[in-house]
Amino acid sequence: MATAPSAASRIAVVTGASSGIGAATARKLAAAGYRVVLTARREDRIEALAKEINEAGHQATAYPLDVTDRAAVDEFATAFKTIAVLVNNAGGALGADPVATGDPADWRTMYETNVIGTLNLTQALLPRLEASGDGTVVVVSSTAGHGTYEGGAGYVAAKHGAHVLAETLRLEIVGKPVRVIEIAPGMVKTDEFALTRFGGDEEKAAKVYQGVAEPLTAEDVADTITWSVTRPSHVNIDLLVVRPRAQASNSKVHRDL
Repeated sequence: MATAPSAASRIAVVTGASSGIGAATARKLAAAGYRVVLTARREDRIEALAKEINEAGHQATAYPLDVTDRAAVDEFATAFKTIAVLVNNAGGALGADPVATGDPADWRTMYETNVIGTLNLTQALLPRLEASGDGTVVVVSSTAGHGTYEGGAGYVAAKHGAHVLAETLRLEIVGKPVRVIEIAPGMVKTDEFALTRFGGDEEKAAKVYQGVAEPLTAEDVADTITWSVTRPSHVNIDLLVVRPRAQASNSKVHRDL
């Protein structure tokens, strides 16, 4: 059983909290006793989620934020003296073209959101995490960051960057009271991930999960994040790869067709 934090005043910041894994993680951490701060660009979504969490008897605050806007991130950080947890979840994929024809603008956007956004929040909040005396940085990467596949080079490169950021940070701050956890999900079916990747093409998005009886859900990944965060302070889950049973690798998936 996960243990709740010792004080309800402990703050967990979740980026990309407007939908999918981010929203599910915010709900789970709030239920575990954290005061969650929800950040995303879509203010209406995070306001609605904060209201839901508060009405359930937990604590949540919404803060509209673009993680790629460093000035806005720095201003956001001034609101806190200490925080307990930072979940770097904001990111996503765009396109599935081969290297020969991939759109550089898509690659740039993916790098900015998945890597620079994570860097911005981590740099801005690391002093507050350290000041807590027991901080945790979570980087939500992907199995894409650990294995290539055709049509995925831009996203793979971005998520590999997120993986390397987490791995290097852990080396650089060892001895300080801050853990660095990387969660690398495989195939997760959410309302928006594949649809966004394929520019709103519902047919292409549906084919990603075609014949897969039970891909992971956002709640599955949120459970994994919350379990990792709520381990005893001396326990660091360096890297946790989580896939559905039907997925053996990025390129080998069992489908009932």
